[in-house]
Amino acid sequence: MNESEHVRRSFGSRLFGGQPSRRAVLGAAGLGAAGVAIGSPAAAAAPAGAAAERRRVSMDDVPHAHTWMSWPASRSIWGRQLRGVQDDIALIASAVAAYEPVIMCAVDDYAAADARAMCGRGVTVTSEIPTDDLWMRDIAPVFRRDASGRLDTIGLNFNGWGKKQTHGNDARVAGYAAEYESLAFSRADFVGEGGSIETDGDGTVMATESSLVNKNRNRGRSRDEVEAAVLDAYGADKMIWVPGIKGKDITDNHIDVTSRFVRPGVVMVQIPPDDRTDIWARDAREQLAILAGSTDARGRRLQVIRVDGPDTVRSRDSKFVDSYLNFHVVNGAVITAQFGDRVKDEAARAALAAAFPGRQVVQLDVDRLMGGGGGIHCSTMHQPLT
Repeated sequence: MNESEHVRRSFGSRLFGGQPSRRAVLGAAGLGAAGVAIGSPAAAAAPAGAAAERRRVSMDDVPHAHTWMSWPASRSIWGRQLRGVQDDIALIASAVAAYEPVIMCAVDDYAAADARAMCGRGVTVTSEIPTDDLWMRDIAPVFRRDASGRLDTIGLNFNGWGKKQTHGNDARVAGYAAEYESLAFSRADFVGEGGSIETDGDGTVMATESSLVNKNRNRGRSRDEVEAAVLDAYGADKMIWVPGIKGKDITDNHIDVTSRFVRPGVVMVQIPPDDRTDIWARDAREQLAILAGSTDARGRRLQVIRVDGPDTVRSRDSKFVDSYLNFHVVNGAVITAQFGDRVKDEAARAALAAAFPGRQVVQLDVDRLMGGGGGIHCSTMHQPLT
């Protein structure tokens, strides 16, 4: 199979019906619910006066230096699904590497060798930043710029999605990645994950209350207090909240599966088929209604682009995430999923192509990964070009 064929897998898999849900707690035998100590390695010191200088997180579509990923190697988490999930992570890495460099973190030298063999020479693999699992969006540092364009990083104090799993290595990744890149590192004044917050890079962020205003992450903090901390960390001026859903998946309903910024003033929202009435379907429709009635930090009424979710998917997994919008924007392309629903897959491809003109839309079959409750955006983190 040549590289082009490998990146663009066939749509010919058998279709199955079903009503997918969001990321449920992975079958993690042996993983406790204890909290993670938030230790941080030494990183480059912030410059003098940095505390008073505003730094802003940019949108995903800025030019990238590279994409960060993490190699799954734990059978206690993935069990028999491990090799299939590794195949999907290798596929995503290969797809991204066709457009920009990829740094893949691995827990040890053995896992690193496995990752090199499966990902190919286009992906840089390192065991200097050990990880527990593959959800790099949630564990990596968030990259920011100051008024002069200089990068720094901020960690969101990852605690295993509200202490649902113990991820000692993952809790340290943000600091280690900053040190690896010789970038200043600090910690946000709240607990969260990269996938829990969407930013337009122009002063507006959005998130679900269920994930951030939650005692398993920010006990004793009011919504206003959490909002102030998020705005400060992201260099933003306005927060748009949607209620979300607590306790039904491991993330408590991350927004990056359902609603995404396309550019300032424009969001995409994925809506399920009309016959779905489960909590996730109701949540998506509520997000659509709230965002359609919202304005951003500049006073613009949000333009909302509706994307229809697939009618059918191949997977029977109850944790399956059927999201086209859990995409990863790279230099020159948008990497997203396909589910074997030819009509809806093509409609989603066309919608993303129109939303991101000049970028190729690459659709991948990553059913094994999405059966674990997350997707392409969840498994990647972009680092802006300096």
